[in-house]
Amino acid sequence: MNTRKVFRITFSAILFFALAGAATKLVARQTSQRNQQQKPAEDPGENQNMPGMGNEMPGMDTDHDMPGMKIGEGKDEKDQQAEHGAMDAMSHMHHHQMGPHMYMTKLRTATPQDWAKADEISGELRESIEKYKDYHAALADGFRIFMPNLPQSEYHFTNYYNGFLESFSFDPRRPTSLLYKKTKTGYDLIGAMYTMPKRVSEEQLNERVPLSIAQWHLHTKLCMPPKEERGHADRTKFGLQGSILTKEACTEAGGTFYPVIFGWMVHVYPFEDSREKIWGQ
Repeated sequence: MNTRKVFRITFSAILFFALAGAATKLVARQTSQRNQQQKPAEDPGENQNMPGMGNEMPGMDTDHDMPGMKIGEGKDEKDQQAEHGAMDAMSHMHHHQMGPHMYMTKLRTATPQDWAKADEISGELRESIEKYKDYHAALADGFRIFMPNLPQSEYHFTNYYNGFLESFSFDPRRPTSLLYKKTKTGYDLIGAMYTMPKRVSEEQLNERVPLSIAQWHLHTKLCMPPKEERGHADRTKFGLQGSILTKEACTEAGGTFYPVIFGWMVHVYPFEDSREKIWGQ
């Protein structure tokens, strides 16, 4: 897998940390507005909930918390430490090759029905986001540029409300994020990203986008270093490039282990000229 593909996947994971609270705030605000206008008269098992990063995270991956609850609110010190450490781990990830910390769904045998469904999804997506080739239109419709000052091969313009809705329903015309390449004069639209909570099964992923066509991915087996080592942790051991892959080894090293840390995600490039490129990760 080339560097471009690795960056696409790993940066998408960073984005998941930033998709917090903003969705809930927006939902709450819209609900409040509606109320004012309408006044009447699966147990995730080992999939521990990974605290969000930055300020807030949407309800796509909150197995135990209310969707989009504010970071730090109701959490103990260990969780708050992990919030900050996870961002540091992810911020370096695109410089390394993929390995055992990445889980991707296996491609199944495609049927004509699978391709028909995939073609319908990409067609609806392409038509719905055509207007966002003018990135100003995306901004006007509530998409926000994630980390605009960080040099990236692809920039995510994220609609936090869409991300919240993706937890409960699927509309091919409503991606969580739009993907852009930066140019000298602005941004060129190249694709979009769909998301789902980590707690869902692969069969549920398959119901949305056939697993014979697209590979969804998860970031796994994160060992956060001890608190006193957070500023100078050994990256050969800790983080999403580290050698520690089990809870036992992480505990022995004094760290905190998270079997799965983000939700499912998949990219789509509907303006490409072949099915393989449209669904290539």
